Amino acid sequence: MQPSNVFATLTHTSFLAWGRPSAYIPANARKFIGTLSCVRGSVLGMSCHQRKPLSEPPRPHPERTGKFSRLYYPLVLLLSPALLFLLAQQQPRSAQASPQQGEPSVSGPAPVQPPADAGLQPSKPGAPTGALTQVPIGYLKQEVKRLIPLSRLHVEPEDYGIAGAEMALKDNNTTGRFTKQEFTLDVERVPIGSDAVPALQKLRESGHHFILVDAPAETLLRLSDSVKGKDVLLFNVRAEDEELRQEECRANVLHTAPDRYMLADALAQYLVWKKWQRWLVVKGVFPEDLAYLDAIRRAAKRFGGTIVEEREYKETPGARRSDTGEEQIQQQMPTFTQGAPDYDVVIVADEKEVFGPYLPYRTWDPRPVAGTTGLVAMSWHPAHEQWGATQMQNRFERFAKRFMWPVDYQAWIAVRAIGEGATRVRSGEVGPVSDYIRGKDFDLAAFKGQKVTFRKWDGQLREPILVTGPDLPVSISPQAGFLHQNTEVDTLGVDEPESKCKFK
Repeated sequence: MQPSNVFATLTHTSFLAWGRPSAYIPANARKFIGTLSCVRGSVLGMSCHQRKPLSEPPRPHPERTGKFSRLYYPLVLLLSPALLFLLAQQQPRSAQASPQQGEPSVSGPAPVQPPADAGLQPSKPGAPTGALTQVPIGYLKQEVKRLIPLSRLHVEPEDYGIAGAEMALKDNNTTGRFTKQEFTLDVERVPIGSDAVPALQKLRESGHHFILVDAPAETLLRLSDSVKGKDVLLFNVRAEDEELRQEECRANVLHTAPDRYMLADALAQYLVWKKWQRWLVVKGVFPEDLAYLDAIRRAAKRFGGTIVEEREYKETPGARRSDTGEEQIQQQMPTFTQGAPDYDVVIVADEKEVFGPYLPYRTWDPRPVAGTTGLVAMSWHPAHEQWGATQMQNRFERFAKRFMWPVDYQAWIAVRAIGEGATRVRSGEVGPVSDYIRGKDFDLAAFKGQKVTFRKWDGQLREPILVTGPDLPVSISPQAGFLHQNTEVDTLGVDEPESKCKFK
């Protein structure tokens, strides 16, 4: 049976057999029949506007409608799949046959075939068309013994940093589906006190040429020297030591973690902008505390701050969560800060959190607290929501089931930089990708109001820094009025003329 006869039988004959002319077909059923008409016409090579639509019949009298007409619409819904299948299978021979030479085609001109060499070229000579370029990324995490933080809110998650890298991997592979690239991530954890170099060699031997390093500065230097001159690019996602960007800078290392100079400069700019220029500095005794103190001294000279006094907190951590601890701290901290010269803000240099979190709201004079506690400069904060950051925060919370913190963000930046470079140069080779990331054409959207880049003179990520309180961001540096001949973000950290970096 021809498709047209099948259609006519369904739409008219069935109703005549029931004793109901087609004029009494319900309106919604007539609308459905019109849709089927368009389907039928498309199969026959016609367009819907070539046929006259069904005219609107007069509304039937209520007494003339019966149960058969009410059953029509469900019946059409049940039969429509079989009808469409039959129409597709029994196309007229003329619609399937190719037009003879010299005769016009009823379906229009034949589609233009793409050239044989169109589309993406294989990434390597001799690779089969459609093959994926594999870009394996390594994550080396050196476990470090850390003091228990004073606040339970500051306990590091097990996947700290790794979760940020994994989410960036998903972002890379979203683009990779179109560029025929596949990014993978493999994690190597090094136990406390163990040597990280064998873990790095294992990653390299398994084909990983881009490796994120979450380790202290001395470990990073050993890792860098162990692969010197080889096809490996390391990304420092945690160590903030400025020596890694200055006297001990390495050509095979890029830094997505900000250094202490950048963090201190970002905080100092905001304090000076607020006219809080007299600083009482309270310092700890650990090397990290003294390194941060040095950064604060440098920032004060650069931006016009004055350190009225430096006080050292000499007690080492003991029973920091004893039952009588709160009472002792409430008496100790006001006494410790008593008798200082007139000052605007207390700046704390206590990276190990031995005493710093105890200072806010407990100083002898009612003053704000900043530095490593209170008002803090950092690369990322879970409450940052400007410039599309809300979308980033929500995605990370759904992915990791927790908030995003600085090392997560810094690992995310590193993996995204690798993905951006590999996408742009259409290669997974470390040489072209590294050259592109370090070059002037590279930039990356990072939810901070401007795209981030890497400084050519020390490999440091050039980025704005958030100045935040415990619950919300307060500001973002560089602050208005701190000018630079090229870009204001280079007022944070070591600028090119003052850099001591000579890549090794």
